[in-house]
Amino acid sequence: MSAGPTHWVLHVDLDQFIAAVEVLRRPELAGRPVIVGGRGDPTERAVVSTASYEAREFGVGSGMPLRLAARKVPDAVILPVDAPAYTEASEHVMDTLRGLGAVVEVLGWDEAFIGVDTDDPEALAERVRAAVLDATQLHCSVGIGDNKVRAKIATGFGKPRGVFRLTRDTWFEVMGDRPTIDLWGVGSKVSKRLAGHDIHTVRELADADEAVLVGEFGPRMGVWYSQLGRGIGSAVVDDSPWIARGHSRETTYQRNLTTPDEVRDAVGELASQVFDDTVREGRPVFRVTLKVRYAPFFTQTRARKLAAPTSERADVVDAAVALAGTLDPDREVRLLGVRAEMVMPEGGDPVERTPVRGRL
Repeated sequence: MSAGPTHWVLHVDLDQFIAAVEVLRRPELAGRPVIVGGRGDPTERAVVSTASYEAREFGVGSGMPLRLAARKVPDAVILPVDAPAYTEASEHVMDTLRGLGAVVEVLGWDEAFIGVDTDDPEALAERVRAAVLDATQLHCSVGIGDNKVRAKIATGFGKPRGVFRLTRDTWFEVMGDRPTIDLWGVGSKVSKRLAGHDIHTVRELADADEAVLVGEFGPRMGVWYSQLGRGIGSAVVDDSPWIARGHSRETTYQRNLTTPDEVRDAVGELASQVFDDTVREGRPVFRVTLKVRYAPFFTQTRARKLAAPTSERADVVDAAVALAGTLDPDREVRLLGVRAEMVMPEGGDPVERTPVRGRL
């Protein structure tokens, strides 16, 4: 008797999504280096949101100062960020995926997991690619895995416009000798901390003593990194509506803030804006985080858990301003950000469905 179709996780990732949306609106830009960031003015302080593949060939990447990107590619077309356009395009893509009759878990503007039972995941992946292209004129790549971790990582091998399968049986063949930074959820800081324990490759991470990882990263993330080295992860695709853990506001100032009073006023304004965002959610705030980027480009974050969850503006603003009072008064500030985390609907501290790199 047949055991029936196998359960697979597909990770769908739109290729150069933001740049691709801009090229669709301006077909004359096809094949040219396109950079999207800030208000599209490289003389202002802003960072690259995305770059077309043509611009990436010159070393331009997300998060790079827009001014530096413009120097790297003098002939690039630099455009302002248009979030409503990207949201509209993203919603069209996700509706297309849901129309295939599979369970879809949206990860962001440009990516989603699909949970399916099939004997031919490659055929389904090609069907996904064709459906998205037909509906939106946008190209995507699809990673196939026996869980979310492997599907997510597989997509990188399929880009652009391709399909790649990564499973337990092929994990170490494909990933074993690769650096730990190639893993989903491992950035430069984590990879450096791992290197401090002589862990440089994925296989070395898989073979590492879990107790060492727990000692370095704590009981939750230490265990997770241990499992990540072996490609272990959840295979459950959850299509329940995404619920925001918190809201953030961030501003890069065109002129450095030079006095504590300027910083305090700016933080208070951001905190008030963030509070307005949480009010629309109808959930109290339990933690406030302050992000600061000193000139020229050194970033720190500070957080404070409130004595009790609150729905009062003054409590949130006061907490943020108190954090501002802990900053170095002699250093000029070029960027500030405030984040307010809210109690989840079921109560208690929020827990992410899948550990990913955090951002304010």
